[in-house]
Amino acid sequence: MKKVIIIGMVFLAMACKKKDEESFGKQEPEQTTEASSEGMPAETQTPEQLGETLFNGKGTCATCHKIDSKLIGPSVQDIAKIYKEKGGNIISFLRDDAKPLVDPSQYEVMKANFTITKAMSDEELKGLEAYIYSK
Repeated sequence: MKKVIIIGMVFLAMACKKKDEESFGKQEPEQTTEASSEGMPAETQTPEQLGETLFNGKGTCATCHKIDSKLIGPSVQDIAKIYKEKGGNIISFLRDDAKPLVDPSQYEVMKANFTITKAMSDEELKGLEAYIYSK
């Protein structure tokens, strides 16, 4: 019985070694699509689509902001309108580098979310800005 186990282990080791040798020196084909966090290919999103995903997801913006009505914070439409009129920079505000233009009385409530927005990449912040301006 010991001989059968030993022979089986030798064959298993040889099989694994052969597989390793075959892949040694070969380049893996490059992926041409973006990979999502689950390792599956992700579809390329427009900045507005990325912004919408963030707004409703990890950005937690939808908790306080609705598109066309005030909830806890001002509506997305009001934010876009005022930032356009006053030439404000939404990205600077989300990085906590600019003063609020829309509803300064809600600034203290928004400060808790800067931890989330400061951790976002430039691409993500531009996506949120594009989504807000698209409404």
